[in-house]
Amino acid sequence: MNGNQMSDRPILHTLCGKAAAGKSTLSAELARAPGTILVAQDPWMAALYPEMRTVDDYIRHVSRLRAAMGPHLVQLLRAGLSVVLDWPANTAETRLWMRGIAEEAGAEHRLYWLDLSDEACWERLRARNREGLHPYRMTRAQFDEITRYFEPPTEAEGAIIRR
Repeated sequence: MNGNQMSDRPILHTLCGKAAAGKSTLSAELARAPGTILVAQDPWMAALYPEMRTVDDYIRHVSRLRAAMGPHLVQLLRAGLSVVLDWPANTAETRLWMRGIAEEAGAEHRLYWLDLSDEACWERLRARNREGLHPYRMTRAQFDEITRYFEPPTEAEGAIIRR
């Protein structure tokens, strides 16, 4: 059992937070635990769908990536690896999909909620845009549009929430 686990079961770590809330930073930290791998959405989306420009594009493409990656994630967990899923768990429907992966694999599920204000996230996003290291640059209008879809997690969803 590694220090990142409370039992011998592997863990599916999922993260909820608006754009630039720190999900990827926390993901990288969690993935340093022994027996843990990081699976990040943004590099996959950028490589597979370089034409993606709008929220509608994202919604269409992310469902295809989920369909392809879901069974693979189950297999990784069943093989005993813990997985840090650096995908935004920002809607109840997405969190249900993620929890289903953990349940199908017989793994623990942990949800980390990075609860920052819109303005704090926007300032971080502006800095990230200036650095130019992230595969996507986002305008304020895009940030506002995406943020409209954000649904804070609730205890009723059945995951362990760590704020």
